Amino acid sequence: MGSLEEWGLAGRSFGTWVTWFLIGGDLYTAYTVIAVPAALYGAGAMGFFALPYAVIAYPYMMLVLPRLWTVCHRHGYVTFADFVAGRYGNRWLTIAIALTGVLALMPYIALQLVGMKVVIGAMGVEGEWPLAVAFVILAAYTYSSGLRAPAVIAIVKDVMLYVMVLAALIYIPIRLGGYARIFELANQALALHTPSATIHLRQGQFLGYSTLAIGSAIALMLYPHTATAVLSAQNANVVRRNAAMLPAYSFLLGLIALLGYLALAAGVVTKDPNMAVPLLFLKMFPEWFAGFCLAAVAIGALVPAAIMSIAASNLFTRNLYGAVIRRKMLPQEESQMAKVVSLAVKFGALVFVLKLPATYAIEMQLLGGIWMGQLFPSVVVGVFTRWFHPWALFAGWIAGMASGTAMALSLGLKSSVYLLHLPASLGGTYAMYAAVPALILNLLVSVVLTVVFRAAKVDGGSDVTDAAAYVG
Repeated sequence: MGSLEEWGLAGRSFGTWVTWFLIGGDLYTAYTVIAVPAALYGAGAMGFFALPYAVIAYPYMMLVLPRLWTVCHRHGYVTFADFVAGRYGNRWLTIAIALTGVLALMPYIALQLVGMKVVIGAMGVEGEWPLAVAFVILAAYTYSSGLRAPAVIAIVKDVMLYVMVLAALIYIPIRLGGYARIFELANQALALHTPSATIHLRQGQFLGYSTLAIGSAIALMLYPHTATAVLSAQNANVVRRNAAMLPAYSFLLGLIALLGYLALAAGVVTKDPNMAVPLLFLKMFPEWFAGFCLAAVAIGALVPAAIMSIAASNLFTRNLYGAVIRRKMLPQEESQMAKVVSLAVKFGALVFVLKLPATYAIEMQLLGGIWMGQLFPSVVVGVFTRWFHPWALFAGWIAGMASGTAMALSLGLKSSVYLLHLPASLGGTYAMYAAVPALILNLLVSVVLTVVFRAAKVDGGSDVTDAAAYVG
């Protein structure tokens, strides 16, 4: 693995099917299997926002990602921050994009280990050694092989997940009396929660639900691990085909979400909603198949954690360390540093999980989604037009990051749906996903300051990307 492109992107060699499994393994993680049903188990219908956001995400990806792939391939870019550096020629904007990605990935990697910890705890294994062993396996198999290792394991992981989910949604309803009975029992159980919930959205939840879906879809494509999986494709048509095929995973996600209602109907009782799915499997399946299901969830943690650590090391090597030393590193230097950084990232995530409560990782992940949405003007808008001034984009990023973080902190990092208070003439109070008003502020600042800076003839940097790469 003599270069970062070879180690971190597998030499951009993956075809349609490998890319499909890789992106699917990347986006549908162990924490998805644990957290999405947990959201339905604890909060009812609001947890279903994950389904429409996946539906929105793929047409959006079809529009943007092939174009981004073409530009990045043409210039040898390994990260979206590389693209921003080439498009705008602004060092500080590039560092901001890279830093956002690394900060958002750290709790996400930790959450994969939290998912494994939940599974290990459900199996009755005590102590921290199983998690440490999993960490060593993860570190070893990505250090030498780079992105090729999780690509192979992703195929195994996805097959196991499909078997697990389909078996659960056929076998368990037969035991519980059918889906009509399951929804009835789930609704009764949710009514007893504090605060109470239902399997239907209530008045006042619609805007929060829709903005969660829209904001999450915007952020999903901008995460560094998504970029890593997409940029490993061998051509833009592979990216297009995957955007068309990935809705199959949306179908799987809808089925996974229903496990939360199955747990309620089966009488699973736990103060930690994240334990609902493992406890459901242990209660309803024979021991051997429950073990298979929990193993599928555990493997579902290894794949995305590996890709995320590779993505974080790509960003650090190319766009943070590279920006500090201000010289182009040799391909072998980049590759070696990325390997070391990927180990450090995994070790940091392991310490995070072992030494801090799991709620910290969950709360930080709420911030991660808000932060990633703030890259939209620089990356997504940037691939269609170079109208924005880079210093305006930098100021907009600061405004979006600060306001989004402030909104999440005001909620105690317990939720990301913020009550936005506007003048009565503008409609009063709106309950919205914090990433959306933060992004609107980001865009407003970027537009206004672009006009100001261009009028003042402030240097706007240089675009070194090939205009022909944006055609078609």
